[in-house]
Amino acid sequence: MPHPTAPTRDELVAAAAKLVPLLRARSLWIDEHRRLPQDVVTAIEDSGLLRMQIPAQYGGHESDARTFVDVLAEIAKGNSSAAFCLSVYATLGWMTALWPDEALDEVFADPHVRVSGTTAATGTARRTRGGYVLNGTWRFNSGVLHSQWKISVALPEDPGDGPPVPLFCLTPVADLRIEDDWHTIGLQGSGSVTTVAEDVFVPEHRVITGADFYQNVSRSQVNARKPHYRVPVLVTTNAIQSGQFVGAAKYALASFLERLPGRPLTYTDYASQREAPLTHLQVGEAALLIEDAEARAHRFADLIAGKVARGEPWSTEERVRARVQIGWIARQSKAAVDILAAASGGSSIHRDVPVTRIQRDLHAASLHAMITPGVNVELYGRSLTGLEPNTAYL
Repeated sequence: MPHPTAPTRDELVAAAAKLVPLLRARSLWIDEHRRLPQDVVTAIEDSGLLRMQIPAQYGGHESDARTFVDVLAEIAKGNSSAAFCLSVYATLGWMTALWPDEALDEVFADPHVRVSGTTAATGTARRTRGGYVLNGTWRFNSGVLHSQWKISVALPEDPGDGPPVPLFCLTPVADLRIEDDWHTIGLQGSGSVTTVAEDVFVPEHRVITGADFYQNVSRSQVNARKPHYRVPVLVTTNAIQSGQFVGAAKYALASFLERLPGRPLTYTDYASQREAPLTHLQVGEAALLIEDAEARAHRFADLIAGKVARGEPWSTEERVRARVQIGWIARQSKAAVDILAAASGGSSIHRDVPVTRIQRDLHAASLHAMITPGVNVELYGRSLTGLEPNTAYL
């Protein structure tokens, strides 16, 4: 449950809503410069939203998944890149609570701390006195340009007997080299650049094993006692990140309806697109898809809250269902935006019209390997037919 002194869900959603006008005003700059501007970063810090994922003993809120869903939906009504970055800070900040308390004392000393990272094991770690020497290259590091810390995953150079177990290394971003290679057609402002480690020393207390990470074995003596941190990592991640899809689709619908009055349906007898039955069908279908996606996201988040309150373990089948939830939410949200984009007319391709930007951003987000609808639906279908999951990422 959220820490008793934390702001309520409504208060946090209201704080997110206050950021929407600024995010919309800065959207063109965000895409052009492929990162968030400093005034947006400062506004996010001032909003207190970064404290949602910080453990209570460091002054954080330990907000539940439903609160994250609604907050990120609100942020996505302003800008999808900003929402994507915040989803990363939320999930990676939550993950960081699994590290030993000595590491947490370092990371959470900053009340506005932002942790980014990836879980792809594209580096190596060599054992040395007091820790490891990290080398490697990691792509798709969303939000890292505004982060102070990063999680990088590496395989041990000397794994000993048996298959190598990945090592999750927590390092200051300042210890890494940034390669500015993020030139994309979607989520441009997420700044998901490549990071490189070249003989970076990582002390022992900032390294945990992949076995501990995916089985939620917290090395923090304080956090290990909290049910909030015993939810499987990927279940929490999927729930938190689902809100941004819903919010982006809501923004697309609102902006479409705002542009609708007075717009003719070109090369027809309709003086106003608003009068055309085709428009009614398009708007109705898009709205229903969005409503269904939001309801699914809320049910998913509420399921987590219920299991946390009851202290229940998570079965493999439940973990599989958690994977398919975000995939289906992404699919419904994207389908709604595709309908609205197709109905928006030729003028919508101008860069200052939100709907095509939202469409590109949702397309990019839906391609994330943990979100891709087709992969997740297949995984769910395997489970329904009695087959074992074909992935360890549950």
